Amino acid sequence: MRRLLIVSNRLPITVQKSNGQLLYQPSSGGLATGLSSLGDELPRTWVGWPGYEVESAKEQAVLTEELKKDHLVPVFLTQKEIELYYDGFSNKTIWPHFHYFTQYTTYRDEYWEAYQTVNQKFARAILEILEPDDLVWVHDYQLMLLPALIRRAMPQTSIGFFLHIPFPSYEIFRVLPWREELLQGILGADQIGFHTFDYMRHFLSAVYRIAGHEHNFGKLRISNRLINVDVFPMGIDYEKYAFPQTNYEQDDDAAKIQQLASTRRLIISIDRLDYTKGIPQRIQAFGRFIAENQQYRGQVSLLMIAVPSRASVDNYQELKQQVEILVTEINSTYGSFDWMPIQYLYRSLNFNELSALYRVADIALITPLRDGMNLVAKEFIAAKEQDKKGVLVLSEMAGAANELSAALLVNPHDLPMMAKAIRQALEMSETEQSWRLESMQKHLKDYNVRRWATSFIQGQEKLIKQQQNYESTVLLKGLHRENLLSAFRRAENRLIILDYDGTLMSFHPDPQAVSPDEGLLRLLRALRQMSNTKLIINSGRDHQTLQQWLGPLGLDMAAEHGVWIRRGGKWKINPGLSSDWKADVRTVLDDLVDRTPGTFVEEKDYSLAWHYRRIDRDLGEKRVREIRDGLLYLTANHDLQVLEGNKVVEIKHASVSKGKASLSWINEGPWDFIMAIGDDQTDEDIFRVLPRKNAFAVKVGTEQSIAQYHLPGVQEVRALLGDMAS
Repeated sequence: MRRLLIVSNRLPITVQKSNGQLLYQPSSGGLATGLSSLGDELPRTWVGWPGYEVESAKEQAVLTEELKKDHLVPVFLTQKEIELYYDGFSNKTIWPHFHYFTQYTTYRDEYWEAYQTVNQKFARAILEILEPDDLVWVHDYQLMLLPALIRRAMPQTSIGFFLHIPFPSYEIFRVLPWREELLQGILGADQIGFHTFDYMRHFLSAVYRIAGHEHNFGKLRISNRLINVDVFPMGIDYEKYAFPQTNYEQDDDAAKIQQLASTRRLIISIDRLDYTKGIPQRIQAFGRFIAENQQYRGQVSLLMIAVPSRASVDNYQELKQQVEILVTEINSTYGSFDWMPIQYLYRSLNFNELSALYRVADIALITPLRDGMNLVAKEFIAAKEQDKKGVLVLSEMAGAANELSAALLVNPHDLPMMAKAIRQALEMSETEQSWRLESMQKHLKDYNVRRWATSFIQGQEKLIKQQQNYESTVLLKGLHRENLLSAFRRAENRLIILDYDGTLMSFHPDPQAVSPDEGLLRLLRALRQMSNTKLIINSGRDHQTLQQWLGPLGLDMAAEHGVWIRRGGKWKINPGLSSDWKADVRTVLDDLVDRTPGTFVEEKDYSLAWHYRRIDRDLGEKRVREIRDGLLYLTANHDLQVLEGNKVVEIKHASVSKGKASLSWINEGPWDFIMAIGDDQTDEDIFRVLPRKNAFAVKVGTEQSIAQYHLPGVQEVRALLGDMAS
């Protein structure tokens, strides 16, 4: 039976040793809560570090057996590995860098080496228990190399990966010396999930610019493998916070919180003490609010909870000192005997205390400088389910801002803006508070943490079926390939129609730099010399170039999508064509080149092409959108067609096409075997005119096509032709 193997840096429990006894403490983290709420459709096993160093082999064996009862598999790490892999590379390199605090990024080879070592340890632990039908779900930035390590050992395994922190923009990510290794590690997964579309977009941009893989609506094709990159914003256990099973009166601290809220308006701030959370800026913004709004002095308090985090790290010690100094300054400036503007607690909260704070607070001030999601904001909204009173002031830089758009969104660097938002929240009518809360609560109820986990797993299972369909019915391999070769060998009259660029030769930024190599010339010559075989090159290139490169082979050819036809060694032009239109269109394209360095115009006898292979793909597509309408207007009265190819826009006569050119040979039949291979939209015209019987249409690449079959790239095309020639 298929299982779900969950892999994270930590197990959902923490193991501690006290007086020789092992103590087990359940985790209260969002990930543990979310995955524990999954249904029983899939048996689950969780792999992770148990929380402390277990040196004794005997103790490791005992702990392994104990955890096995709860379907937990420990990965044992040494103290040095924890220091270098977790405290080091994970939290001194990846954490600051991915949160845009590059000034804190540490570049140390020993950190990177430890990160590799620990990821390999996790891989070995998984491979020891992995079954062929298992689903693997890897979590977060500590294990970015792991998907590829599992893939290398078990290529058919279904692997998911979810990043719980932001993925930075390409300009930030590219600075890392280990950028390609990290990307290739993540790309070992079949499904890759992020909290927001921005993180997904940044990841796909890095994949394209660093690894060279282009996506199609979030889908990547790498080595015959389909990869889905998508957005799965993490939810919360809504009912837990909306209807807490707790008695506040029996909890002294919870009761004191309620008493505090009865005497004044209460603003709460709850975070880990981390430089990404914007705590100093938040304190300064509140101080500004108090300075500018004297009428609220003595009426409003900010209750700031800073949960201890990485206290041994210098940056965090400095942050703690800075926060304490700022709190002291504001309290000493504006406080009185019966009122302190800020009540600051450096401690964690239990659920009763947290729930009580959410319930009584008038405002939640949550303004991180950068945050992957921020579940505290969602928990606060859920806690207001019953009374519908309260306002969320939320940073635009938190992932949750994409879902909680009815909050008061602020720039966490803009202190005046935050101060105004605090006043707006305090003065907001109960009617407005209610409708804002209700709109956010509806979403959080529907997309809770169970829905998040379930949707990711369902997406991964759907991907398995898509991959199976792709491999069994689309990709030209295995039995499909053998059937094509058998049909070719049996046939008495064979026609082969081949595109050139992207089919026989890989693309190059300079179109003139892809003249045929000796291997290709030998291959085409061998096919040309086979008895009862007609070989055609049907290309968008100009006829002079094709003649120079392939003319000596004696092939029939079509150039400029059929403007020129070569038969019996002689070129003939399609009659009735005009080039008068080119001057007007050339002006538009030349202006485009002036504004887009790295692009150029290729002029042929009866067509023009604007190439943008040398520039950023997104910029090229933006320029295409800019000029599309203008070109359509210019070409409407000239019977011209605007074709969007592989990083090229071509303007040509509508009366000619690769399909029409191909018909001149197809109609010479009877052929009992026809094969056409091409890579872009212009080759779809060839596929459309092929007869239904005895014809094979093959698309190069992963884009949608009317062709029956796909081949991944030029290498596979030439391998197929080589088998036919032999």
